[in-house]
Amino acid sequence: MPTTSVQLYSLRDAIAADLDAAVARVREIGYEHVEPYAFVERVADFERAFAATGLAAPSGHAAVIDVAEPDVVFEAATRLGIGIVIDPFVPTERWQTADDAKKLADRVNELTVRAAGHGLRFGYHNHQWEFTNKVDGRPVFEIFAEHLDPEAVLEVDTFWATVGGADAPAVLKTLGDRVVAIHVKDGEVSGDIATVLPSSESALEVPPALKAAYENQVPAGQGDVDVPSILAAAPQAIRVVEFDSYAGDVFEGVAASLAWLQENDK
Repeated sequence: MPTTSVQLYSLRDAIAADLDAAVARVREIGYEHVEPYAFVERVADFERAFAATGLAAPSGHAAVIDVAEPDVVFEAATRLGIGIVIDPFVPTERWQTADDAKKLADRVNELTVRAAGHGLRFGYHNHQWEFTNKVDGRPVFEIFAEHLDPEAVLEVDTFWATVGGADAPAVLKTLGDRVVAIHVKDGEVSGDIATVLPSSESALEVPPALKAAYENQVPAGQGDVDVPSILAAAPQAIRVVEFDSYAGDVFEGVAASLAWLQENDK
């Protein structure tokens, strides 16, 4: 079975309350790998929790593209044993033109070289607007990917790519080995996909047209996304379970996704 992980952002409320207990519960559920978020701010806490549980973090999310001192992020990643650093978010207003896409790709390429100096790989994680925003009829994400150096990597959020109107399996096949990880999430794919999420991942307000997709996320295999085809299209990628929002007990949700992957992702 491919490497399976869980994005700890899914458990952000539990982590805010008691990081050690939340991480320990992830291990009890059966995960051996996690993807921490904003790890620079709590590197000592994550280091302690990983040592206590034996969990490993092959990848991690951190804002890097816009920070003044990216080496601080890469040093924190090295301390936690993270091998792949992913910037999770650049807002929609910076994905409008071909020049926007090239500027972002140039920055990712620059950071990829810098990360390599720390023995790390670097890349980007999409939302839906990189696919809904078009340039001459093409998703701006395609133009961005064309300008990336071969060493730069991607983590494809397959749910938001689908919500954005993309054929996620086809996208993965086109990108090939550049995709080092995928976010595995499922749910309701509906609403006005041209409407975008807020310009901050931490924003509480979600546009009404995307509330169904944001709020009605379900364990893998229980929603509208063709998860089996997605997995088949990226056999090399780390499978990272994530919920942006979950109506029930989120620990039960990530447990159900793990169980489904263990049964269906051979």
